[in-house]
Amino acid sequence: MDKSDLEQMGYLRLPEVLKLFPVCRSSWWAGIKLQMYPRPIKLGKRAIGWRKSDIIKLLQNPESSHFQ
Repeated sequence: MDKSDLEQMGYLRLPEVLKLFPVCRSSWWAGIKLQMYPRPIKLGKRAIGWRKSDIIKLLQNPESSHFQ
């Protein structure tokens, strides 16, 4: 594991994700349902987030991203 791997580790909450990938909340959730966007990870009892690495992958190639 190198420095770039460490920078990609971690999670983003929905407001942070939507700043990077500007779609409305309902479009984001619809995209998750259609497997166009990554599914959230449960971080706690009432918290979810997305892996930074998944969001970076989506930003680098938004047309070919297909998450399951």
